[in-house]
Amino acid sequence: MAAHDRRRLGDILVDAGMLTKEEVEKTVAEKGDEKLGDALKNRGLITEEELLELLEFQLSIPRIRLNTFPVDTEAVKHVSRAFAERNDLIPVEKSGTTLRVAMADPIDYFALDDIRMSSGFEVDPVIASKMEIREAVAAYYADWEEAAFQVSEAETSSSMTQIGDREEDAPVIRMVNQMLIKGLQKEASDIHVDPQEDKVLFRYRIDGVLHSERAMSREYQNALTARIKIMAELNITETRLPQDGRVKVHVEQKQVDLRISTMPTIFGEKIVIRILDKEGALKEIEDLGFNSMNLKKFRKLIERPSGMILITGPTGSGKTTTLYAALNRLNGEEVNIITAEDPVEYQIEGINQVQVKPEIGLTFAHTLRTILRQDPDIVMVGEVRDSETAEIAIRAALTGHLVFSTIHTNSAVATIPRLIDMGIEPYLVTSSVSGIISQRLVREICSNCRTSDVPTEAVKEIFEARGMDVEAVYYGSGCEACNGSGYRGRLAVHEIIAVDDLVRKMILNNAEMSAIRRYLLDQDMLFLMDDGFFKAAQGKTTLEEIYRVAADDA
Repeated sequence: MAAHDRRRLGDILVDAGMLTKEEVEKTVAEKGDEKLGDALKNRGLITEEELLELLEFQLSIPRIRLNTFPVDTEAVKHVSRAFAERNDLIPVEKSGTTLRVAMADPIDYFALDDIRMSSGFEVDPVIASKMEIREAVAAYYADWEEAAFQVSEAETSSSMTQIGDREEDAPVIRMVNQMLIKGLQKEASDIHVDPQEDKVLFRYRIDGVLHSERAMSREYQNALTARIKIMAELNITETRLPQDGRVKVHVEQKQVDLRISTMPTIFGEKIVIRILDKEGALKEIEDLGFNSMNLKKFRKLIERPSGMILITGPTGSGKTTTLYAALNRLNGEEVNIITAEDPVEYQIEGINQVQVKPEIGLTFAHTLRTILRQDPDIVMVGEVRDSETAEIAIRAALTGHLVFSTIHTNSAVATIPRLIDMGIEPYLVTSSVSGIISQRLVREICSNCRTSDVPTEAVKEIFEARGMDVEAVYYGSGCEACNGSGYRGRLAVHEIIAVDDLVRKMILNNAEMSAIRRYLLDQDMLFLMDDGFFKAAQGKTTLEEIYRVAADDA
């Protein structure tokens, strides 16, 4: 930046008409050791976004998004971590004699001069948000060597030993280890490694939503892909076909199962790593987020000696967690519980779990027939995918077994016609199905930054239409604990149909689904949206989240 361009932040703000000279002078007099930009933000006189936009346009300094920018790890080495943390900056690129540095305050001339003096490079500042810089510093300066990570004893392939011993491969191994550790720390359910034309993007699915975490240069792509494939004992020479594998790892004294899926794309292989954290897997039914009425209904359903209980919802809506919680509650030495799953996600002590393998003929239907010859009391079928599986499961429920399964439908009521469409006779559906639970997962408001506001008239009317009177609405203002999103963790919203005699009669008489829905409404059944609104009114989630996941059932 040229010397004549060295204007102070206060002057820039006043020249742009964003603040008065008096406001700036008063803040300067009161701020103490605080930087002026931070002092103005803390007093609510300007937001970080306004400040970044102002510097970008007034000084023509480009802005970058660090979570999608491929930071050059060689450039990072030219500035110490302590200096980067103290000044909220990180080098991102090296070109000839110029070092490009991302800064939250690109007119911190003292920091710019220090970098110039210590590195010997000319400095080209670019703008990035303080939170993005802090995350990048944590990611790129990570002390990979001390990462508390090890692959379990099951991973003994000779190629693994070789790659770990070769000096040139060590940085890639550390990169993969750190990626997994970060995924666990952030409580991510999946890690995506996305190859693009000029970079490889790391994305984490946190609370059901994907977030870009960092980008890296394409030059590491092949080594990174090979390392992940070797961990999962996949074929590293096969790059044209999709592959699936599993591996058990120990991360920071935790045992974690990883499911790894690769898929060829035009820019190389995309990898998705599903993290199955055993410690967070098994929940009590009281911890599933049921409201008191639905909890009572659910307990009553699973305590029946026979019948079929179906859980419905899209992929990633927590159906498996609910199933496992029910099985865990019923698990005891006096009952024989057998499951057929694809895949077996978590192992539960005392339960006989079968992994189906359609490629060798071990389908859900085949496994289920075998299970019924094993004298079971309780049977769990991972998913009702076809009429054959549905029919065997229904006959098992009619012959005195308690059967649990999942099915893909939009709502609990829609499950009944779905089974009939599969070719199951209506009388068999009515005789066997005792309960249907539909659920979705919504993001929970971060408890650290939860705040309330007076609802607008429009919002009040929305709640009143559902028979609720609210004095306040809640949201997360965004903090470090939730990465500025305002949400942390997820909870489920449910609707439960306990199939009674009148519902059975209506199904047998081919009643319209809307008529069944009206009857259930008269019986005070809470539909998904109702349960969602109830939880929003309690300050657990927001209306936006409810509409995002349950609006199709309104």
